[in-house]
Amino acid sequence: MKLNVKGLLIVLSGPSGVGKGTVRKALFNKKGHNLVYSISMTTRKPRKGEVDGEDYYFVSKAEFEKRIANDQFLEWTEFVGNYYGTPREKIETQLQEGHEVVLEIEVNGALQVRDKMPEAVFIFLVPPGKQALFDRLKLRGTENYAIIEERIAKAKEEFLLAYKYDYIVVNDDYDNAADRILAIIRAEHAKTERSIHQYIKMLGE
Repeated sequence: MKLNVKGLLIVLSGPSGVGKGTVRKALFNKKGHNLVYSISMTTRKPRKGEVDGEDYYFVSKAEFEKRIANDQFLEWTEFVGNYYGTPREKIETQLQEGHEVVLEIEVNGALQVRDKMPEAVFIFLVPPGKQALFDRLKLRGTENYAIIEERIAKAKEEFLLAYKYDYIVVNDDYDNAADRILAIIRAEHAKTERSIHQYIKMLGE
């Protein structure tokens, strides 16, 4: 009998530029997992190389606001003039199917999810230092200096919220960070509170 029939929601979060997307891709390249990626929805324009339906669902502001009104998001936020959100229904379906659902979002969105789904596993990704964060934002080449400074200032505020997460993972190397996250997922599945009821049921069969 398979324990932990319901999958885990893994919330991977941290300041903009910390490398969430890179670590998430490295995580999915690992073998021996049952991970699926929760695709977020946004009103911002696609960056070079991004594909609609794979990196994000890109929609208009009017469409996004309609979905807010209909309570169709697990979380949503607005940052630098754009909306970002997580469609609720898809995640709930994937969890019931037993998948490990990885949700890659900003800090404000993660805290909304914590209120609605406290049983999820919350991982805060941090850079090895402030300069590393600045360099990564600059290397992306998608924002001007003023926006980068705004993101750095916001990151300082977000670091103070790390205590609300279950784990902190330093992204000193994206492959190592992915290994640490996989270890966390395995440990979470071994927690008594997640598996005891199914185990007792198995013994009674």
